[in-house]
Amino acid sequence: MSTFSPMKKKKRDKSDNNYLNGVVLHSPILRRHIRRYRHHIFPVISVVSGCLLLFLVAFSLIARSPPLHHHDHISLLRFHASSADNGVVEVQLNNDETPAFRVPESGGSSVQHLWSGTKSELFFGCSNAGDEFLTADVKTLPNRYLLIATSGGLNQQRTGITDAVVAAYILNATLVVPKLDHQSFWKDSSNFAEIFDVDWFISFLSNDVKIIKKLPSKGGKPMSPYTMRVPRKCNVKCYLNRVVPVLNKKHAVQLTKFDYRLSNNLESHLQKLRCRTNYHALKFTDNINGMGRKLVERMKMKNKHFIALHLRFEPDMLAFSGCYFGGGEKERNELGAIRKRWKTLHPTNPDKVRRRGRCPLSPGEVGLMLRALGFGSDVHLYVASGEVYKGEETLAPLKALFPNFHTKETIASKEELEPFSSFSSRMAALDFIVCDESDVFVTNNNGNMARILAGRRRYFGHKPTIRPNTKKLYKLFINQNNMTWEEFASRVRTSQIGSMGEPNEKKPGKGEFHENPADCICNTSNTKSKDVRIPQIEINEGSNISKEDETSKDSGYATDGHMTDDEQFWPEMDYVDTGNKSLGKGPSQRFSYQGLNYDLPELLELFSD
Repeated sequence: MSTFSPMKKKKRDKSDNNYLNGVVLHSPILRRHIRRYRHHIFPVISVVSGCLLLFLVAFSLIARSPPLHHHDHISLLRFHASSADNGVVEVQLNNDETPAFRVPESGGSSVQHLWSGTKSELFFGCSNAGDEFLTADVKTLPNRYLLIATSGGLNQQRTGITDAVVAAYILNATLVVPKLDHQSFWKDSSNFAEIFDVDWFISFLSNDVKIIKKLPSKGGKPMSPYTMRVPRKCNVKCYLNRVVPVLNKKHAVQLTKFDYRLSNNLESHLQKLRCRTNYHALKFTDNINGMGRKLVERMKMKNKHFIALHLRFEPDMLAFSGCYFGGGEKERNELGAIRKRWKTLHPTNPDKVRRRGRCPLSPGEVGLMLRALGFGSDVHLYVASGEVYKGEETLAPLKALFPNFHTKETIASKEELEPFSSFSSRMAALDFIVCDESDVFVTNNNGNMARILAGRRRYFGHKPTIRPNTKKLYKLFINQNNMTWEEFASRVRTSQIGSMGEPNEKKPGKGEFHENPADCICNTSNTKSKDVRIPQIEINEGSNISKEDETSKDSGYATDGHMTDDEQFWPEMDYVDTGNKSLGKGPSQRFSYQGLNYDLPELLELFSD
């Protein structure tokens, strides 16, 4: 039990009293000091605060917003659109902040010139054979047959078929109707006659190359072709040195994986043969043409003009590109799992890939580009595409800007498409027809369909073909919230100069020949007597196209030679003529893309259409 000391309590009470007395005694002194300094301190604080406020205001006016990361500009495009009374669509940020800019619904008064190229009427396709071109009845040697096995999707195979005709001409051989690829990524079992009009193909080229449907029998038995492969970009000398000796010995040769096996640079008469084959001899079957014509007519009924967009925003395309589109870990996991299909692909730097302009535009970005170029919300848009990544969520920004949104599935019934829907090449052929017949064609990648249609549209009157300059547009999209709509639209138009399908955008010989067939395009100001305009084949009609008979001349073709064992199967290399021998560039069966090495056949299959 504790005890309490009276002495201790007395001392503590005394101490507390002294403390209180001190506070009371000193409080008047403290108040006098506060009053003395208050008149000096408060004005100083006010001046300092005012200076800080002015500095912050000035800094906010002159300082730019912090730079966006590669995925931030994608998130800006996930907007909701609301039509206002003054005819604009608001581009709203995800977090409901103030819109970066308000996109007008109208395309502007200058839209009319976008439906036709500048001075396009001065140019036309001219691929008639000249005097130096030897006809098939003179040039074709007996007992010499060439077969090819194409590779890839519809349009990649189309390039192989076109080049096969030229290869047969170079080799003085009879061409057997090409075999289509049934094993590639596209898994289409269609044969040549189910895609193209085989009889038209044979008859149209009858003066150029002899073509038969199958190998003849020899001694009562079908001939067995010798299988080999030539290097990519093999030129005339390459074919003469490598294939002719085999033909002399085996009489029938099949060239496998026949894609890009012919040089891009050939003499003019061979390039014109390429054009006659690609633009005139390769005609789709009546069934495909008929359905394609229906789709075109239905689009024309909706409006006088329409745009066709090859969107190419499927999951496999995005996974292969190595790009990132702002979908967070879910997107990285989903596309990463698809990317594992290709064991040779390694991790990429999405920022670097996008800065180099090697990522496709998102649907929303495509829509903003088109609006900036002058196309209004009343324009009808036909979209050629497979399964779009994330479906309607991804397409929403594009549909908000262009509500007149159509696909073959929306303008044709399921019953109408049933004969084609199980075959990727036939469905691709329908899209090809609509894109070819569109007033403006927009492509979102650099694949074979884009290149072939770009060249075809140049050949048949330079119809506008818009190819996004992704390297320049990337910088605009990433800084779009730092500028007005007017400034953004002006910069887009400037960035697209040279990528609108205008005449003379590309110099002759630059780029793939199928994209820029300069040898087959004539100018009315310098037309030669032999340069005669060849009309485009109507989709529904196989109208005959007249061709001039050519002067017969002796070919003087040398055919002697022998085949060594190491020439039987050539590796996947680009052919390089060194004067004495041909060498391959780079390691066998590899291709450099975005700084990485890939298997080239896989790469071409994926990007072909």
